[in-house]
Amino acid sequence: MSAKKRKIQAIQHIIQPIQDILIDIKPKLTEAKRSAWPSLIPDLNKLAALAESITQQCPRSNKDWMVWLRRSIEANAGVNLWNASGPIKDGTDGVSREVVAASLIHVLQLASKAGASLSDVGRHDVAASILACAAKYEEQLRTADDDQNQHQLARVQAVTLYLSCRMEAAWREGNEGVAEFMLQKIIENDQRLRLLPTRDCESLASKLLEIGKDTLKGAQGTSDKTKFQDAIKWTQKAFAVVEYCENTGETSLGDLKRSILRSLARAYYLSSSHDPDNLDKAEASLNELIDTIDSAADRGSPEHQQLRWMRVAVLKKRHAAESQLLEAFKSIIDHMSFCDSTVTETLTKYHVLVTSIHQYTLQNALDAESGPGLPYVDRILLSLLFHCSKDDNHGRAMQDVEAAFASLENAEYELPKIPTTACLTLLWQFGDRHYSAKRWGQAADWFICGTHKVLASMARASHAKCLRKAALSHIQGGEYATASTVLRRCPGDEAVTHYLMMLAAVHQGLEDEAIRAVKTMVKAPDFDRKMLLLATQLANETDMKKLLLSVLEALLETLDIQQDEIHTEAITLIRCIIRLVVKLIDEAPANRPVLVPILIGHFSTAKSLIERFHTAKRSTIVAKDISWLWRTAYNCAVQGCAEWENAEAAVSDLFDIAQNLLEVYCTSALTDVDAELLVYLTNATFAAVSGRVFALRRRLSVTAETPEPGYLTSIVTNVASCKVRIQRVLKENRLSAAADIERVQSFVHALRVFEVEVLCLMHEWTRVSTVIEDAVHSDPPPTSTLEAIADILWIEKGCPTEVLFTALEGILHACLDRMALSVEKFSRWLRALCTVLLARNTSSDRAKAIGYIEQAVAVLEDHSMDDQDNLNVYPMDERQWLLGTSYNTGIECLHASALEEAKRWFETSTVICRFVPEGTSRAAKISETYTHLLNRYSSRGLDTT
Repeated sequence: MSAKKRKIQAIQHIIQPIQDILIDIKPKLTEAKRSAWPSLIPDLNKLAALAESITQQCPRSNKDWMVWLRRSIEANAGVNLWNASGPIKDGTDGVSREVVAASLIHVLQLASKAGASLSDVGRHDVAASILACAAKYEEQLRTADDDQNQHQLARVQAVTLYLSCRMEAAWREGNEGVAEFMLQKIIENDQRLRLLPTRDCESLASKLLEIGKDTLKGAQGTSDKTKFQDAIKWTQKAFAVVEYCENTGETSLGDLKRSILRSLARAYYLSSSHDPDNLDKAEASLNELIDTIDSAADRGSPEHQQLRWMRVAVLKKRHAAESQLLEAFKSIIDHMSFCDSTVTETLTKYHVLVTSIHQYTLQNALDAESGPGLPYVDRILLSLLFHCSKDDNHGRAMQDVEAAFASLENAEYELPKIPTTACLTLLWQFGDRHYSAKRWGQAADWFICGTHKVLASMARASHAKCLRKAALSHIQGGEYATASTVLRRCPGDEAVTHYLMMLAAVHQGLEDEAIRAVKTMVKAPDFDRKMLLLATQLANETDMKKLLLSVLEALLETLDIQQDEIHTEAITLIRCIIRLVVKLIDEAPANRPVLVPILIGHFSTAKSLIERFHTAKRSTIVAKDISWLWRTAYNCAVQGCAEWENAEAAVSDLFDIAQNLLEVYCTSALTDVDAELLVYLTNATFAAVSGRVFALRRRLSVTAETPEPGYLTSIVTNVASCKVRIQRVLKENRLSAAADIERVQSFVHALRVFEVEVLCLMHEWTRVSTVIEDAVHSDPPPTSTLEAIADILWIEKGCPTEVLFTALEGILHACLDRMALSVEKFSRWLRALCTVLLARNTSSDRAKAIGYIEQAVAVLEDHSMDDQDNLNVYPMDERQWLLGTSYNTGIECLHASALEEAKRWFETSTVICRFVPEGTSRAAKISETYTHLLNRYSSRGLDTT
């Protein structure tokens, strides 16, 4: 059976007798049975005792069934009883008044307890209503006659109970004025208090004590002096009640008195900040209390020990003499049970006392007017530091050290170097001890103490060291932001500081900040390359690629590459850096404009180192590195062609590097070079030049300004050099595959076009003619190349006629030899060429022109179909031009008396008439005109043979 069920059954056993008594009392209250009234008093007393037992067995709580039970038994039973006794309230004989008085007493007690219980569970409104009714009963009881004092004790108990319950309910409701008024009514009658039994005195004093405790609790943490005074007042009243009623030696009352004295001493102690005199009262209260417990059987209990510790605290706060403190500690030790906790607590309290002695002695040494204590300041300080290091309460130890340093600082006292060094040594020892024990925060605090202003005489040598030790402690403890804050206080010219900054930044994920720390670290005078090796490992473990790149670059920069034996290490580093940069470019395309120049820079450095090896004839020892480098540069350039926008210059640089490294690799090879490598070599060489030409074209498309001569000269030089390299490969017959040979030959033709394009911008027409002659006499004649050159020259306004003529003539010869040119373009170039020849108007030029036109007639015969679907038909406008030019030139030859030449022109025009609309009629007209003009010139005596 549960405890709750057992308690309910016990209460039910009490309720049943109450019901039986009520059933027995009610009939006796009738007028007809007045003789039975004297017997009611014992029954009423028994009824009150049973109700009291119920209130004692029902603990005060918020349970609804408890509230209902108290209200039913205490309030309803009492009121019903009072209502039932109505017939005898007006009785005039002594028996009636006696019964009325007894009823009033019991009803007042029940109403008071009911109101107190309801107030206890927070039902203040109902409690106030019941207590207001109880006030009427109290007034009737106070005015009731009791000449023989038969109910004096019961009356005192009932009134005191009512007043105390009313006081307690008003206090809980927050009505302090009413509570104090009820208190005053209780204590103003000394005679009433002296009549109270011990149990009632104890109950009243307990209520006053609880109110005092609540008031003191509310006063803590505030600066309201009156709150402390109220707490003291209530507690003093509780003690006064005990003093009035102290006529028995019951243990319960003695325990209550000790509790009151303990609370009173605590109230005095806490209020001493506002009223220093209360410290003496607190000490007096504790002394009185301790005197009563030193002879008790449980005098060594923890509760009694706390009182003795409280006395030590009071003595310390009022700066009592050492002898008094020692006596107080002796009392503690005398009653101490030796165990780990009690010994530790006692030593800790002793520690506080010793610390105070140190602080006081130090302050006196600094305050002495004649300065006799100054020579001993360092000794006192060292003793204090050593003593503080033994304190188990780290926060208190730091406060004590700070207070000691503050005393020196306030006295404007600066420790000399030797004592300062001694203090720093101690502080570092304490910090190292905590560091070894992995108490990181405490270690950092001890190290930070070494940066105080009073130790300024050694600040230059120790300040940064203390801060770094503290920062390292914070890093070990995972307080990375705190470590960064500490490190920012360090001077900025020490590599170790920046290494720790990098370490803290890495753990916080601040990669850019870590990179800045590395760059600053390598510039410090005390820099050690081992730091970079550790940073490399850290960056690799945390997968911070940008930081790893920065560290590897710093490692490369710190190498003495003037020494031959370090070259291989430098090349290895460069390979790592290049691999990392390529990975970064793939992962973060947005950073490509920044990363690509870095990539090219490291390739260039590698190329320079490789060339040194090649010059020293030691390139074979790094042959694998050369192979890896040229292939990586080549692949990066190919990727750039496909993916990088507006990066022609960067791609060209990469191809150039690949070509240079590949040349070194081929030259230093101990065996025959594979033809495939020559293909890559020509590809890289051509692609590098092409990229620069494409970059020039894009630049011209953006701005109309002609680039500076030096820029154009460098491009022309590269084109010419590339052409020479590729032609050399062709002449050496080192390529075996026909497809490779054809592709390399196409490179040469394209390079001629590039060369003409740039030379035109430079107006180097003589060199343009040389390139054209070179193209014309190449085997086989490059029709597409000559066509591209002609296109360039045709739109170039400043191109001399002779240069354009040479190009046109070359392209026509190539076309006629291979018939590889489109008929439409052939007609345009032929027209331009004949226009130039006829403009010169010499017999040889005209003869060359008629020869080209006759070639055009031959082309017309092969491509004269007037079919819209046939795109290779000779254009009609060009046919008309051929016809008109031939006819007009023939007439001009007749006028010049060159009859044979004129005949040739007229015959050609007659043939062309077959390929133009209305050709027959036009041929007839031409024949007629030719005959007429011939006859006219014959009549003049011209030779027509």
